[in-house]
Amino acid sequence: MDTTTPTLRTLLARPALKLRLLPAELPDGALDRALRWVHSSDLADPTPFLADDLVLLTTGTQLERTPVADYVDRLAQRGVIGLGFGSDVHRAGVPEDLAEACAARGIPLFEVPYGTPFIAVARAHAEAIAEQAYSRRTWALEAQRALAIASLRPQGLDAALTELSRRLGCGVTMFDDAGGLVHEHPSGAATAELTAHAAALLARGATASETIEHGESGATLFTLGGTGRLRGVIGVGAAAIDPETRTVVTSVIAMAGLALEQSERLALRERRLDAAVLTLLREGAANAARRVRELPDEPVRIAATETPPNPDWWRRHAPGALVADGLVVLADADAGAADEFAATFDAKLGLSEPGDLGEFSRAEAQATAALRRSGTGVIRYAAPAGILDSLGPDARLAAQSRLAGLREADPGLEEQLRVWLEHDARIEQAAAILGIHRHTLRARIAQASVILQTDLATFPARAELWAALQAAR
Repeated sequence: MDTTTPTLRTLLARPALKLRLLPAELPDGALDRALRWVHSSDLADPTPFLADDLVLLTTGTQLERTPVADYVDRLAQRGVIGLGFGSDVHRAGVPEDLAEACAARGIPLFEVPYGTPFIAVARAHAEAIAEQAYSRRTWALEAQRALAIASLRPQGLDAALTELSRRLGCGVTMFDDAGGLVHEHPSGAATAELTAHAAALLARGATASETIEHGESGATLFTLGGTGRLRGVIGVGAAAIDPETRTVVTSVIAMAGLALEQSERLALRERRLDAAVLTLLREGAANAARRVRELPDEPVRIAATETPPNPDWWRRHAPGALVADGLVVLADADAGAADEFAATFDAKLGLSEPGDLGEFSRAEAQATAALRRSGTGVIRYAAPAGILDSLGPDARLAAQSRLAGLREADPGLEEQLRVWLEHDARIEQAAAILGIHRHTLRARIAQASVILQTDLATFPARAELWAALQAAR
């Protein structure tokens, strides 16, 4: 992908113009900056009438009454990137003081021979700009044609993205609405840094394009979909994108948007089908469910989650998984995907024991019970659990309400009671661990009895307090 604008070097290289660059030590890249236009003027101070990135041509008549160093300083400050001197018009050759001043300011100075009109130099550069513009338009049309053909192949969107990568000569990536990678070309184009930037762009939820520092050439990210309904991100491994390149990329974005729209309609139908299959499984009609849809290989596990399950993610990480109504039915062999889902989306899941689809109701109850238990990440029903761990949110709220009086009276009282009960209600041992006198601890327990309106000398009262302390955590 050549997006190079004509430069002073390309202008000097035109043999018909017979331009001669005067020898001087120039800054790196001085001849390779983009040259926007060529202008001629013999004004003592032409800078008010000049544009950026311009080459100025002059015959030097103004230099007879203007200090050369001041003249060149003004050109340098205005951003003139080259000076052409028309020799043998008013004086022979190129003035030495002009050459010295240009060298001092790092401005390339070249001689325009008497036989080369200034208009010829300007016209040559204008033709170069026109040629480059025509070349870019031709490239864009050819690229769009190739992309259209690629989109007709099987897996048309993937084929179009791969073709885009070839045409641009850089990496192209695509991420879904959850930030998951769905395409990259070539392999390895989706670096961790690029993936993180795509996820951040999606998190903002607004239609946008963003140029970032990435590798040697940077990268540009484009969102797919509208504000509030982003469907993904396309990344192009180039920061400098001219209008023709943007046109080509935009055509792929349109293709991707259409493909994702169709995929969304298909996904909606699949979700409705999965919901119907889930109803059959809940009714114990596993054989009928198998006739409607291919189900995961037995034994299966059921994962329950309050986080939106993201069916697309599960299809990629647990092929054949059924996702509906906050449940995921997956093969026991794919159970590791539950841990990956929890880590990726900071989600909590309850996971049943493995079993047959005919035992679906039991497995669903296990998954739901595991989800209600305290903890984070994946809570496996088979994991050791006490009765207190199985208490739901209502029990936790009741316990916190029961202990509210203790916390208001003295925040440290709750911890002292916990240590006391953890050590079998032994006053001396608990007092030693707490670093207080045993009589002080007895007084604190008596204070708690008054606040809680219970007799902590009895086992039932102590058991109730222990349960409240555990449930309130």
